Amino acid sequence: MADANNILALLEARRNVLLAGPPGTGKSMLLSEVASLFEAKGNVSTPTYQPNAPVPIPPTPTSTLPGNIGKASNRKVFRCVLHQSSKYRDFLTGMMPDVRSGKAPGSFRITEGILYKASEYAKQKDSAALLIIDEINRGPTVQVFGGAIVAIEADKRLAPDGKPTPATQFFDIINPVDGDLIEYAFPPTLYILGAMNQADVSVEPLDVAFLRRWAPVNLEPSSSVLRAHFGSASSPVSTLPPTPGSAGEVIEAAIQAFDAVNNRIALGRGPEFRIGHGVLMGNSAKLSSVSDALAHFAIAWGSIKNHIDEAFFGDVRGTAIILNADRGIAGNPFVLEETSFGDAPRAMINGPLSVDASKVYDLFVSLSQKAV
Repeated sequence: MADANNILALLEARRNVLLAGPPGTGKSMLLSEVASLFEAKGNVSTPTYQPNAPVPIPPTPTSTLPGNIGKASNRKVFRCVLHQSSKYRDFLTGMMPDVRSGKAPGSFRITEGILYKASEYAKQKDSAALLIIDEINRGPTVQVFGGAIVAIEADKRLAPDGKPTPATQFFDIINPVDGDLIEYAFPPTLYILGAMNQADVSVEPLDVAFLRRWAPVNLEPSSSVLRAHFGSASSPVSTLPPTPGSAGEVIEAAIQAFDAVNNRIALGRGPEFRIGHGVLMGNSAKLSSVSDALAHFAIAWGSIKNHIDEAFFGDVRGTAIILNADRGIAGNPFVLEETSFGDAPRAMINGPLSVDASKVYDLFVSLSQKAV
């Protein structure tokens, strides 16, 4: 999986990187790691596994940051979240009503957006700026970037000395100083890192012309991350016992169910709708007893079930296949029932709204079974 050093190296090469993946695959954590490493002074200490830390496995140590990032003595991270109300003026410059105290009615002022601020910081001597844009597909991205869409490309920037090259792409903005329309271009030490949830069906796909300006990094659900997080066996055990005798056996059942459910989701809905490993991790890493493990995964199951219901909304049979509810497996509380509404055939799933801790192990064992 990509780590913070990989992302920084890619940012140095391409200037714009886009993280994408199902929810719970570590995008937010990776954004935080990259931000911390970008602003770090000097070397990073040797990483050690820290189960209770916000970031359980710190970034791999590095002696120097790559390229111009490492050469910059002043580095700053700017952050924003894109949403449906985001506007061009929020990213670059624009005019808006001035409602500050003492201003005459009908007054306007020129705003400086987050992308403009990051760019101006990067234009200072020995400086570099990283703009992190979370939920980049939740807003009107093309409208927000406007003429800057082409100008963000690595080969369309200004030269390191701040002068234009034959390939430099200029675009018009309102000068915040005097309100005049001026030509503007980005410096080479401005880096942009975006993140998006591929499974979000409430938003439209990003524009293809916009996407090709970014280096894509896809984060995948990973049972290996779960095994490292919980300190369990590095590979699946062949047979799960009927009753768990240790926390490790509960963890193993949860991980095998996680893999099996994700495989079925990928086939039925698409790989972008899979469940991220973060859903099972929660805030706990050390599960020392069977009861602790059962309680932890009973809570996690609620999030898993909600994800399945949302991904397969309106598709009863699809949901039944994901839950193995169509196979009559012992220990599975979910059962697909064939019925009718008048003369029309109908299907419904009978099962509990929540699964008690005492029943979650049996559920996971039943979910992990593959179709024969």
